Amino acid sequence: MLSSSWSYVTPGIPDEMFERLPGIPMTPREIRLLLLSYLRLEATSVLWDIGAGTGTISVEAGLLCSQGHVIAIERDEDVASLIRRNCDRFGATNVEVIEGIAPDCLKNLGRSPQRVCIGGGRSLKAILTEVWQHLPSTGRVVAIAASLEGLYQVSESFAELQVRNVEVVQLAVNRLEKRGISQVFTATDPIFVLSGEKL
Repeated sequence: MLSSSWSYVTPGIPDEMFERLPGIPMTPREIRLLLLSYLRLEATSVLWDIGAGTGTISVEAGLLCSQGHVIAIERDEDVASLIRRNCDRFGATNVEVIEGIAPDCLKNLGRSPQRVCIGGGRSLKAILTEVWQHLPSTGRVVAIAASLEGLYQVSESFAELQVRNVEVVQLAVNRLEKRGISQVFTATDPIFVLSGEKL
């Protein structure tokens, strides 16, 4: 599925092409690319994007999984509307936006996922436990942890759920930016990406 706004088959839409709201987190392009690679999406994948924020993962996954379905879950009505606008901007018509609070809203989504992306936040252990009930054998889960507490919650949950083929990456990105007459490298906040499979 190619969009007139992003006509390439490769992911990596520049951050500035997405509509944003002040204070709403957005997964930067470099981290997004890593997340998408660890999700190992297929053309027909059903993906749950929990805590979808600006909707960057949902949009990119929707474009990659042309015959699949993406469910973007976001608790805030204004943020859910933002995700819908970003989906419209890039023609990601196979993304369904659900307003709800995880893990409670996960019980009635209608479609079980083959892939799940968890964008950090509160209740990580409860979310992972509920996700595990819906994920089929060979399903994959990828979670972001931006704090030591989040890393601990995801790591402990992975151990309790007996997640297999676990991979953990700590990513720090520096971007070249212009400051006055100088060009300097500016660091983004480091982040942990944890992934694994249900066997």
